[in-house]
Amino acid sequence: MNINISKMMRRGILAGLGAIALTVTSCNPEPDESDLFTFTGETIESVIAKDSLLTDFNEILKRVGYDKMMSAYGSYTCFAPTNDGVKAYCDSLYDDPEAVIPHNGMTERSLAGLTDSLCLNIVQYHITSTYRDIVSMTGNGEVPTMLGYEFSYSSDTGNTVLGNKATILTSDIQATNGLVHVIDNVIPRFTRFIGDVLERSDDYTIFFQALERTGLADSLLTYTKGTFEYRQMPRENFSGLLSPANGPGTTGRADCKVGYTVFAESDAVMRANGINSIDDLIAFANETYGNAPDWYDYMSENGISVSTGNDYTNRFNALNMFVAYHILGASMSVNQLVYEKGQDTYWNYAPDADPYDYFETMLPHTMMKIWEPVSVGTGRNLYINRYRRNNTLTDELGTQGSEAMHEVVENGVTILRTGSLQAYNGYVHPINKMLVYNRIVPKGVLNERMRVNCTSLFPELITNRYRYWSTGDGNIPSTHDTSRRGIPAHYFDNMVLFDENICLAYCLHGAWRSFQSDQMQFWGTYDLAFRLPSVPSGIYEIRVVYAPMTYGSFMQYYIGNSSSITSMKALGLPFDATVQVDDPRIGLTNANEEEDQGVASDIAMHNRGYMRGPHSYTGHGENGWNYNSSARMEYGTGSYTIRYVLGRVQLNQGEENWLRIKTLNPDNAQNPVGLDFVELCPSSVLDNQQYVEDWY
Repeated sequence: MNINISKMMRRGILAGLGAIALTVTSCNPEPDESDLFTFTGETIESVIAKDSLLTDFNEILKRVGYDKMMSAYGSYTCFAPTNDGVKAYCDSLYDDPEAVIPHNGMTERSLAGLTDSLCLNIVQYHITSTYRDIVSMTGNGEVPTMLGYEFSYSSDTGNTVLGNKATILTSDIQATNGLVHVIDNVIPRFTRFIGDVLERSDDYTIFFQALERTGLADSLLTYTKGTFEYRQMPRENFSGLLSPANGPGTTGRADCKVGYTVFAESDAVMRANGINSIDDLIAFANETYGNAPDWYDYMSENGISVSTGNDYTNRFNALNMFVAYHILGASMSVNQLVYEKGQDTYWNYAPDADPYDYFETMLPHTMMKIWEPVSVGTGRNLYINRYRRNNTLTDELGTQGSEAMHEVVENGVTILRTGSLQAYNGYVHPINKMLVYNRIVPKGVLNERMRVNCTSLFPELITNRYRYWSTGDGNIPSTHDTSRRGIPAHYFDNMVLFDENICLAYCLHGAWRSFQSDQMQFWGTYDLAFRLPSVPSGIYEIRVVYAPMTYGSFMQYYIGNSSSITSMKALGLPFDATVQVDDPRIGLTNANEEEDQGVASDIAMHNRGYMRGPHSYTGHGENGWNYNSSARMEYGTGSYTIRYVLGRVQLNQGEENWLRIKTLNPDNAQNPVGLDFVELCPSSVLDNQQYVEDWY
C-alpha cells in the first residue's frame, strides 16, 4: 500500500499518537517525586477517590501512577472529568473515522481499551502545577499543563468552558495540595497539524489553497527537534549555582518542541479586498511583491528577483513570499504575543509604556512588529506593523513626543482576539486585513530603535513555554533556586558555543531588573555567539543592558557575519560589568535633581559608552516596587539598570549577523553574564537633525 506521508501527517496522524507512545513530552518537567512524600489529609487524590462521579478518571490516574502524585505535597490544579465525560471521550477515540491507527490503538470500546500512553496523555493534560481557581479563569486565556501544551478557557457565556467543549460543573474544591474542578467532558486535545486545521475550516479556503500550492503546509509538519542532554560538569566549577538534584550541568534530558504561529486572512477579509479565488490572490501577490527588491534588501543584496510564474514552491515566488510572511517560527496564543499589562505584569511598565515585540517570519530575513498601544481604543488592540511616524523619537522633555510629530501613517493589521484555531504544533490567528511585507515595513515600521527581548532571540523559549513561566510555578529544574530554569547546551538554533564548559539558564518571570521581567544568564568559561535579528540594512548602534553588580563578569563582545569564530571581530573595548554606577567611567547622576532631567548628563554618559536604563519599565528598589518610577529614574533606590553601548556597525539584511560574548575572567566560573535584551538603534534615529531619541 502506498501512503502519502506528508498528507497523512496533516490529516490527523497525531490523533493516534497516544496509541503509539508519543515521545514528545513536556519541556516543563514533571514534579520530582523523590522530593515528595504522602501525608494524611484531604488531598486531590482523596477528593477524587471518594466522588462516585469520578471513578473512571481515578482509574486512569492509577493506571499511570499519578494517584500517588496527587496524594503528595505540592501545589496542583486538577480538572477531573466525570464518568460520562470519560465514556464519551473513549467512544470518540474508538469511532474516529480519520484515525491513522484503527480506533486510535484502543483495544475495545471501554475504559479498559485505553492504552497506557493515552491514559498518560489524558492525565497530564488535566493537571497543571499552578494554582488556578475559578476567579483566575475570568475572561479568556490559557492554562499550561503537565503535557507541555496549554488549553484555552472562556467564561464569556457565564460558564467556564475549557477547550471549547468541557464545562466546569463544580469549582474550587479545596485540597491540602491544591484544587479540584469537576468538569463534564474530557478537555479536547488538539491533535492535528496547522495545515489540516486550516483545511478543515470553512473560513480560510483561499488561504489554505495558497498554503498548499506553496508547499508551506508541509513546512509546518515539524513538531520536535528531539531530546537534549544536560551534561555533567565538575561540581566545583559551579558550586552554589547548581541545585543538588537537578539543573544544567547535571544529568537529565529536556525535549524541545517546534511550533508556529500563522496569521491568516479569512475568505471574508479576502473578499473585502476583491480577492474571491486563489487566482485573485496570486494576482494580488504578484502586484504586491513584483518590485520587492526595491525595498527588500535581502533580495537586492543577493541578486534575487521575484518570480511570478507558476512554481509556487520557489521561496521567492510572489505567492510564496505572501504566505511566508504570515508565519512565525514560534507557537503563541493571542495572549502570549506580547508581554501585556495585567495583574502580574503592570509593575514592570512605567506610565505610558506600551507592550510590543519583534519576530522573524518565514520570509527569509524579515521581521514584523506586534504592538499593543495602550492609548488606542481599549488598550487591548494588537497590531502587526502599525506605523507611527518618528516612533522612538521625541520633541518633548520626558515624554514619547507630541501627537503632531507622531502621525499614524498606517494603522496596521489588527489581530482579532477571538476565533483563533489551535493545532498540535501552533496557532492560527485571524487578522482583519491583508498582511504584506511592503516598503513601509523596512522603511517605516522598523526604522526605529528596536529593543528585542531575549525570548524573541530564541524561539525555543517561546514554543516550549519557558517565556511567561513564573517563579514558583511548579517544580522547575534550576541552577540556583526555583527562580531559574536550566537549559541544555545546543538547545537553540540561533546560538553556538565555542566553549562547552558553560551553564545556561532562563530567569523565570519575577523580581528582576529587566525589560519583560525575565532574562537569560550564562556562567562558566563562556564563549558563545547568537544570531541578531534580521533588520533592514543600515548602520546601527548596538546596546546591551545590565545591572552593575560586584559579582558581575568581565567580557569582550565581537561581531561577525556567520557563526564561525573566524568571522568574529572585536566590537568595542572589553566590558567590565562590575563597574558601579558611582564610578566616573559611567558618570551616572541623579536626573531627578537636574533641571533638564538628565539631558546634559545623558550626552556625557553616552560619550563614555553608557546610557541610563529605559524609562519604559521599572525595577524594584529597597522599599519595594516603585510604580511611578522607571529604570531611568531610580537613582538612590539601590536598583539600577544601565545600557552599555557596544558601538556602531553596518548590518546588512542580505547576510547573517552574529554577536559573540567571551569571558575574560575564565578563572571565576561563578561570575555570570545576563542577556535581557539587545537594542538596535539605526543611524536615522541617532543622527536625526530635528528630534532626539526618547527615554522610553
